[in-house]
Amino acid sequence: MNFWIIIFFITIIASLAGLVYLTWAVRQYAFIMKLARDDKRIATLISFVLIALVFCIFLKVMSMTNAIVVLLFAIFFRLLFGLIFRIVKIFHKEPFKTYWQGNLAFLACAVYLIAGYIICHHVVITTYDLNTDKDIGKLKVAMFADSHLGTTFDADGFADRLNDMMKQSPDIVLLVGDFVDDGTKKSEMIKACEAMGKLTPRYGIWYVFGNHDRGYYRGEEEDFDGDDLVSELEKNHVHVLVDEAELIDDRFYLIGREDADRAGRMDIGDLVNGLDPDKYMIVMDHQPTDYDNEAAAGADLVVSGHTHGGQVFPVTYVGEWFDINDNTYGYERRGNTDFVITSGISDWEILFKTGTKAEYVILNISK
Repeated sequence: MNFWIIIFFITIIASLAGLVYLTWAVRQYAFIMKLARDDKRIATLISFVLIALVFCIFLKVMSMTNAIVVLLFAIFFRLLFGLIFRIVKIFHKEPFKTYWQGNLAFLACAVYLIAGYIICHHVVITTYDLNTDKDIGKLKVAMFADSHLGTTFDADGFADRLNDMMKQSPDIVLLVGDFVDDGTKKSEMIKACEAMGKLTPRYGIWYVFGNHDRGYYRGEEEDFDGDDLVSELEKNHVHVLVDEAELIDDRFYLIGREDADRAGRMDIGDLVNGLDPDKYMIVMDHQPTDYDNEAAAGADLVVSGHTHGGQVFPVTYVGEWFDINDNTYGYERRGNTDFVITSGISDWEILFKTGTKAEYVILNISK
């Protein structure tokens, strides 16, 4: 948590410093100087007001977080094209009649964010084919995480995505945490649970907690807690695992871990102690932070979410750089254990995905 507080303050400082730079950059447009009658102070004021107006529009349409994201990318692209044109000017001695670095920065930023918005709201299928020496036969697993209900879709949108996923005819469905978020309304949570209750995969639907599911804060009007969430899930035949292991159809174990942020979480070695090592073991662990221990414990497959695939470039691999996560996205094998991290079917708060995608995962496991 301290790490994210540091990131928050760095973001605010970068936004303020960048705002000063962006104000200067916008002032370079000829029409701004014309409006100000070549008075640089008035031109600076006009530029600042124009930026503030655009920021407020994004604030109103989206949220504070997304307005800051748009501002940061506007700064990033203006810096990038400013650097490019500094290099160009070494070879092009004549001054440009058109403010190319500003125009191209605006165009690149718009294309980048529009593409990121579309990618975030369009869920695709990602498939992995996994082999094992254990006698499991063939098992098709549908896995998803990080719906953060209410961010990019409501309960009806959630139901639509579930129906698309079920067209793959999975034997079992795994929801690996962050089903809801702090802004999720209780009525929407209940409706989404009811949507899951209508699904009939052979081995049911299984859920583990993520770090957002119990809530960091929630408004009083639509307040619900982890117990309310579990009650609604179980009412709709969704199996909740909190540091528990279940033997399913005498074929494989499903082991659901408590979220890594919670005190008192059991060690994976204790969770698998006493289980038949000849049977395939699937571990559901929202945060990908315990790879070495899970591999040493003999897990065959560990599925996680949490990272959102890095969410947006260029912060994609920050979790790995600072040793917060063992991996950011996709497939990895350590020892005899397969690890899969999904980038999630939605996002926390931010409405853009760049350098990643919105997805649910199909795992085809066979001997």
